[in-house]
Formats: sequence, C-alpha cells, structure tokens
Amino acid sequence: MSPSFPIGIVTISDRASRGDYEDKGGPGIIAALSDLVASPWHPVTALIPDEKPAIMAALADLADREACSLILTTGGTGPALRDVTPEATEAVCEKMMPGFGELMRIASLKEVPTAILSRQTAGIRGKSLIINLPGKPSAIRTCLDAVFPAIPYCIDLIGGYRLETNEKFCKAFRPKS
Repeated sequence: MSPSFPIGIVTISDRASRGDYEDKGGPGIIAALSDLVASPWHPVTALIPDEKPAIMAALADLADREACSLILTTGGTGPALRDVTPEATEAVCEKMMPGFGELMRIASLKEVPTAILSRQTAGIRGKSLIINLPGKPSAIRTCLDAVFPAIPYCIDLIGGYRLETNEKFCKAFRPKS
C-alpha cells in the first residue's frame, strides 16, 4: 500500500473555535473526501477564528510545513464583516484560480439563490492548491462535487502528489498522454 498523503482541512469560525457550537464543516469535508478520494490520505485539521492573520498562518503552515498538496477551508466566505477567508487565501497565494469559485457558485445557485453572496475562491501556494468552501456541509458537498474533477490534474500541474478519485463518485479529468 502506498503511503498516505496529507490533506489540509481548516474550519474558520469564531463560534466553533470558542466551543459555542460543534464544527460541522470540517467533518463535512472529511465525509465528502471519504467518497471522492481513492488514494490513501489523512486529514490535517485546524479550527480557528475568523481572523485574517490566523487563517494566513494556518494555510501557510499546511502548505509549507505539512506539505499538503490540497488544502480545503470551510467558513468565512460570506459578506459579513468577520468573513475574511478569501482575503487571507489571496494574501498567501502566488496565483489565484478564480474558476473554482465561479463553478462552485454556479453549482450552488441551482440549490439556493443566496449562493451569489458567497465569495469562495482558490489559489496556489507552492505545490499546494487551496480552495475555500462554504460552511454548511450540504453546500460543501455541492461545491466539491462541482470542482473535484479538475483538482487531481491541477495538483499534477503544480507538482503535488498524485491524487486518484473514486470513480463511483467522481471521474477526474486528466489529458490523454
């Protein structure tokens, strides 16, 4: 069996980080990845408040020290004053990948008209693809189902680990060689 690779999962929530309520976003991401990813992997998790410096530090740590080729965040993507996840993501990335956010909003709009209020984005830091997801588990799954076919090839292009999908749930796109 090949070694397990790390996937970063960051829940960004003032209330969950204080223990006011249970984090459902992080477990929602793990549940979705359990279906979507066929390669051996393990989560490297963080639960932090809606504070730009803390978000930036967590993303940089997962990319640089933990060597996560894929980092998924949940929460902090709306229009509220404390929602700063996209700004923190942009601050730590060398390249932005706006197509991920565009597709996630299109998929979400089929389910809820307020998806237009979401500011999810994605970017690249070194060999890591960072994707911002919404906070609600059902919305997380909608968004991951929409963009996951492109994730393995993107990770290939930036020199990350080779991620294989479970074709029962997701067929990854990779060009024929």
